[in-house]
Amino acid sequence: MTQPPGGDNGRRRRVEGLRASLGDASRGSRDVPRRVRVTSPRSQARRRPPQRPLRTEIGQQTELGEVYVTSLMRAQLRLSLVVAGGVGEAVGVLPAFLVLMPTLAELRVGPVPLSWLLVGAMLYPFLLLVARSYTWASERVERDFGDLVESES
Repeated sequence: MTQPPGGDNGRRRRVEGLRASLGDASRGSRDVPRRVRVTSPRSQARRRPPQRPLRTEIGQQTELGEVYVTSLMRAQLRLSLVVAGGVGEAVGVLPAFLVLMPTLAELRVGPVPLSWLLVGAMLYPFLLLVARSYTWASERVERDFGDLVESES
């Protein structure tokens, strides 16, 4: 087996350097071995830049901040569409119900037609309840987003 020229010299120098730094125990040397500094092979690696707080990402409108703001906007849009769809169905069903059942439209409670009572006495409290529920849900979405921003910072 042939070795490349000078191939063994590098190994021999390393072994001799190691013996010199540790002292040759085979010769009975009682010298204390010299300290050797051991470092990680990644000590010269490029360091990661420090993470910026999420508030900064949002304020500077970076891509990450844009992702978070977009997710907030989508959550708010989803909530708005659900509420609008529910109110649209509830309000749309009432006139359809009165048209399909003409006897209900003709009924009177005292001097007031039943249709007016349904619209005036039931629809507006329903709308107020939906509006309050929407406000609570919207505040919860914003509070969750704020908690997320605070926890990431």
